[in-house]
Amino acid sequence: MKTLVTGGAGFIGSHLVDYLMRRGDEVTVLDDLSTGRVSNIAHQLFDSRFTFREGSILDARLVDSLIAQTDRVFHLAAAVGVKIIVEHPLSSLRTNIHGTENVLTACTGSGVPLLLASTSEVYGKNESDGLTEESDRILGSALTSRWSYAAAKGIDESFAHAYYTEFGLNVSIVRLFNTVGPRQTGRYGMVVPNLVGQAVSGEPLTVFGDGQQTRCFSAVGDIVPALVALLESESAIGQAVNLGGAHEISILDLAARSIEVTGSASGIELVPYSEAYAAGYEDMRRRVPDNSKAAALIGFVPRTGIDQIIRLVAESLRTAGSLEGELMERPSRRPLEFAPVVVL
Repeated sequence: MKTLVTGGAGFIGSHLVDYLMRRGDEVTVLDDLSTGRVSNIAHQLFDSRFTFREGSILDARLVDSLIAQTDRVFHLAAAVGVKIIVEHPLSSLRTNIHGTENVLTACTGSGVPLLLASTSEVYGKNESDGLTEESDRILGSALTSRWSYAAAKGIDESFAHAYYTEFGLNVSIVRLFNTVGPRQTGRYGMVVPNLVGQAVSGEPLTVFGDGQQTRCFSAVGDIVPALVALLESESAIGQAVNLGGAHEISILDLAARSIEVTGSASGIELVPYSEAYAAGYEDMRRRVPDNSKAAALIGFVPRTGIDQIIRLVAESLRTAGSLEGELMERPSRRPLEFAPVVVL
C-alpha cells in the first residue's frame, strides 16, 4: 500500500507514519517544516519504503504529482496551534483552506481515498455535555482571530462533504480533541507539553486565565490506529467522526497532576490571557466529546489516562531535547527530498 501523509513530520503525522511503516506501507511525507520537524521522522529516513518531500500543500502541482502516485492519503497538514492562528491569521487561512482544496481536487482526479483531519475547534464555544457530530457550532466574532481556525476547518469539512456528494470522493473526516503525547512541542501554545515541560524543568507552571476551563486529552497512541481504521471503514465514508479522550479535567488540575506525576517542586502561576496571547484570543470554558459514533464504527475506546500521558510526555521531553535541536536547525532553506538519505 502506497500512502501519502501530508503534515507527516508533525506530531500526530509522525506517529501515524511510524504506525503505517510497521504495517508494511510505502509512505511518502509532504511537509513544509513550518511546525513539523525532521527529528520526528529521522529514524525512518534510511528505510527504502519511506520518502520525505519538503513542500507545501499550497503547491498544487506538487500535491497533484504525489497523489497521482499513491493509493490513499491522510491529510494532516495545517496551520495549527493557538499562537500561530492568533498571530498569523492570514497565512493560516490560506494554508487551511486553499491547501485542503488542492488535496481534495487531486484526490478526486486520481480516485484516491482520503482521510481529512479536522478538529474539535469546529464546535467553537459550544459547552454541551458530550459534543456529538451533529452538535451546533457556536463561534465568536468573525473579526476575532481566535475563531479563524475553527471557521477554516469548518470550511474544509464543507469542501470535503461537497466533493463526496457531487463527485463521489471517498473521504472521511475526523475531529480530533486535544491529542497529546511524545514529540508534541509547547512552542505553539500546546498546553500539555508546556505544563509538563515546566514541571520537568522546575519552573513555575503557567496556567492561563483562572484555570477552570476543562478539556478531554487523548493519547496519540490511541488516536493513530483509529485514523487508519476510519479510512479503511466503508461506513465512515462521507461522515465526520469525533476522536477524543474520556476524562474531563481542568487546566489547573492538569497542572497539579503534572507536578505530582513528575515529582516536581514547581508551583503554579495564573497568567491573564492578555499577557499570554496577542489581541484576538478568546477561550472556551469546556469541550467534551461524545465518542459513540467512533465506538460504533471502529470500536474506538480511549484507554490511556492523563497520568500515563503526562509520564510519556515527560519522558520524551527529558530524552529528546538535544537531538531535537540538532535535527531541527538547518543552515539552508533549500527544499529537502529524502529517499532515504538524512542531512544532519
